[in-house]
Amino acid sequence: MQHVAIDLGGRESQICVRNAKGKVIEEKRCSTVKLGKFLEGRRKSRVVMETCAESFAVASQAQKAGHEVRVVPGTLVRSLGVGARRLKNDQRDARALSEVSCRIDLPTVHIKSESARELKTLCGMRNGLVRCRTKLINTVRGWLRMVLVTTASGSADNFTQRIRDTLQKRAIPIPSYVNRQLVAIEALTEQILAADQDIGQRSKADPQSERLMTVPGVGPITAAYFVATVDQPTRFPDAHQLESYLGLTPSENSSSERVRRGSITKASNGEMRWLLIQACWSLWRTRPNHPMVKWAQQVAERRGRSKAIVALARKLSGIMYAMWRDGTDYDSHKTREPLRENHRR
Repeated sequence: MQHVAIDLGGRESQICVRNAKGKVIEEKRCSTVKLGKFLEGRRKSRVVMETCAESFAVASQAQKAGHEVRVVPGTLVRSLGVGARRLKNDQRDARALSEVSCRIDLPTVHIKSESARELKTLCGMRNGLVRCRTKLINTVRGWLRMVLVTTASGSADNFTQRIRDTLQKRAIPIPSYVNRQLVAIEALTEQILAADQDIGQRSKADPQSERLMTVPGVGPITAAYFVATVDQPTRFPDAHQLESYLGLTPSENSSSERVRRGSITKASNGEMRWLLIQACWSLWRTRPNHPMVKWAQQVAERRGRSKAIVALARKLSGIMYAMWRDGTDYDSHKTREPLRENHRR
């Protein structure tokens, strides 16, 4: 089997091909958009590349062409010799990856399906709009404090209307530089609502997302992001592995007889973790008599409310994983019995 290592670039990529004995048989530069055509014309090979923005699109093209694909985590490539001795260029990087591929079976990150990548991009674009709106809202709040104006709390969706009504009642003119911010916030809010509607329609049309939305506290956005993040539940042997992947398990720094556990690792996708925690806060406030919330209340009595919410988020992710794996809807009867804090569903 040949080993095709690709050092990806935005416009051009460097290719290094070795035979099964490790000898370099071809080196060339190729336009990144033409890599799919280059791979189509080759016999079955192992294609190796480092994680980057372009890697998953190229990896999908390589898989369609019948190749074995290894997308190596960026945190690992330096230990493989990429950039060794402070000598780094595209040709050296491609050679290093191809050489290591000839010796060992390189680990690879999960290559998500096209639908999962598209769904995650949709959610990510929405998050970008929300972050921009939040920054603009904060600038307006800062100006309000300067002029000693307070407004009633409420949703970000009606923030501009509340500001305009408050200033009108107090006969305070709106400066042009503040009005520009309000107009921009209104435009972003319109686009965010359109993105929410798009995600909601996709979630209702997807059986997995619709099933996950039967869990209390889980809405269309959380369900869609969970589906996009997990993609294939079978790649996790159990719920605990998924919880660890989401960064919801306690960190540990133990050695010999010393055992030291700390806060959660916060590994992987922070947005998915944040959505699960927000779902748990919503569940905590609106469903205090729910079996899962009662379990979390028992944890809160011993460890505090914040840690109880994180524990509940960890439990929630395990439940969602089990539902997807087994193809079942949420059943509150399975969560009625009080559970130990370190229990994993």
